[in-house]
Amino acid sequence: MKALLGSALIGLMLNACGGGGSGNDISPDDPPVSTATGTDKFLLFPNPQVQPDGSLQTNAQAYSQAYYAAIDPANAKDTLVKWKAANGFDTGTGTQITVVFGDRRDLGYGRRMTARTSPDGTIAFLVENYLANPGGAYGFSPLNIEAAVVEDRRWLILVNAIEFSPGPSGKVSFAKFFNFNPSTGQRQLTADIDGRGEKAMPNICVSCHGGRADALTPPDATGRQQLSLVQNSAAEHEKDFQRGDVEAHLAVFEVGTFEFSNRAGFTRPDQEAALKAMNQLVLCTYPVIPAERHSPEDDCRRDAIDSEWQGTAATLIKQAYGGAGLPNAMFVDTLLPDDWITNGQQSLYQNVVAPSCRGCHILRGTRAQADIDLTTFDRFQGYAVFPGNGYPKQQGFDDRIKAHVIDRGNMPLAKIVYDTFWSSSNPPILAAFLEQRGFTVRNGTTVLQPGRPVADPGPDRVIGISDGPTRLSAENSVLTDSYDWSIVSGPDGATPPTGATLADPQSVKPTLTVTKAGAYVLQLVANQGSIKSQPASLRIFVQDALPVRSPDIRFADIKKVLQVTGTCLTCHTSNAQGIQRPPVFFGLAGANPDIDRNGDGIVNAADDALFYAEVRGRINFTDVGASALLRKPAGHHHNGGRLPRFDDTLQPGNTGRLNYDLVQNWILNGAPQ
Repeated sequence: MKALLGSALIGLMLNACGGGGSGNDISPDDPPVSTATGTDKFLLFPNPQVQPDGSLQTNAQAYSQAYYAAIDPANAKDTLVKWKAANGFDTGTGTQITVVFGDRRDLGYGRRMTARTSPDGTIAFLVENYLANPGGAYGFSPLNIEAAVVEDRRWLILVNAIEFSPGPSGKVSFAKFFNFNPSTGQRQLTADIDGRGEKAMPNICVSCHGGRADALTPPDATGRQQLSLVQNSAAEHEKDFQRGDVEAHLAVFEVGTFEFSNRAGFTRPDQEAALKAMNQLVLCTYPVIPAERHSPEDDCRRDAIDSEWQGTAATLIKQAYGGAGLPNAMFVDTLLPDDWITNGQQSLYQNVVAPSCRGCHILRGTRAQADIDLTTFDRFQGYAVFPGNGYPKQQGFDDRIKAHVIDRGNMPLAKIVYDTFWSSSNPPILAAFLEQRGFTVRNGTTVLQPGRPVADPGPDRVIGISDGPTRLSAENSVLTDSYDWSIVSGPDGATPPTGATLADPQSVKPTLTVTKAGAYVLQLVANQGSIKSQPASLRIFVQDALPVRSPDIRFADIKKVLQVTGTCLTCHTSNAQGIQRPPVFFGLAGANPDIDRNGDGIVNAADDALFYAEVRGRINFTDVGASALLRKPAGHHHNGGRLPRFDDTLQPGNTGRLNYDLVQNWILNGAPQ
């Protein structure tokens, strides 16, 4: 029977057309065969940890190797056979259920998914992904479901697995992600899961599962690099010191977005009970605030610690199944948080946030700083506060929604979700929201869309005449291949201003030389072929001299800013002190803040190198202004608020942002150690 069904399937596929490569694709040419480039960075973190040589650390095999070394140090699960045996599949013990559905909204596959719980409490999901498009096009097709139903392995392109189990130390359970070659069963370091080129594990998974992508440690004596410790995780709280816990979580099965076969046994009604059981397993992996432990379905959940994600996505599961006790048999997504209703933003939530943002964002955030989960309108609009024209800027200004969605095109982060959003009638809803807050997001009546050149001359800055010639950069521009810089104005009012010259103004990195103090405005127009970007301005404030010459700033100067008792060290101290803290720590409060970071019993240059790598990981070299090292102390979505001398609402050079300017100039000069 399977052979006959498979033959029929092939006949249908010869006339089928797949998804992907649509007219809305931000890179409509042939997809890359290796590392994604330009704005085509689906399933990569917005901060991919750019290295000095330009490579993306989170998309390198070394990152995958470090991840698997952390979660499976003995390679006990480096093949599919070994992984299944370790998790008790097909042994007759525990509970095991299987469903088949079409993942229409996310990656487009037909998915045959088997979930099981073992007697020791381990929860594991094994997923076979079918793509029944003979031309190789990625995207949803009903044929993908049929291939999964009949298990036609000719169209099996990916086998992935997630388990929720204790780490190698056997203490705290957390989510772990695996990818196996469908032919050989070998664990793979990379995978092409959307037709956009091979990308590294685990980040193609955890980028949409609430996870982190911190920088790797420097190589040790053997050349090995490790994942950074995530200080706010439950593993760290329990002194598990588990490097593999990247704070990723299992996602809700939003059954209403799935497609199903019409074959008996594989329809939605046939599988509704099994899908509910799977969502209950997912719920068991979420932490719970003790005060919210209301009903039996929460008995399997551990108590959330104060510093971590609080199990926010549980609300969606409970609401969809009728509330406490999960009385309803069918998943019905009726979630509409009250805050969105009282602000009159139901349409924005239901048409933009719920289908295009919520699935990933609801798995993010911590108790101390939950804005990123977008569960309330107030949190969402906090990422769309108009920067203003010039200075002073508005307190709390933030252009991240416009930057990520309209300009840079790296949100939504999955290609099908991206294509679906831009081919729908929903972009004008988001555009209207942004326009109400002062942003320009239309060309006439047409909503601006990624795929156009966007000029980015870098953030406004202060320099000193004594700094010497200053190198500018348009490297963060989007989809551009040529550049046109000019000096628009200077302190003397002349056009062009006297005392300022720009060498190589058609290059990506021209050099500015100034001989007079004052405020200068530069302009950048960036081009993609004959298509010109909108002009972008760069304000440079020139002083006779800075406290530290920009070219001379080193990591030692940055440490003096970060390691100040009463500022960063109020919270960013090691969990070794028994305190629940943020994901990264800068040292110990007191006279000697440095710490033995590598555990060798001494504090020396090796520890400083670890600290440097961790701090450098807080820099976004693809979008400098988005660097957490700048944004957090300046009060953007930061539980500690704005720290002294980090007020970025002031113009560069103002003493109220002295520390901000120091850190920014260090970054703009490459963040040398």
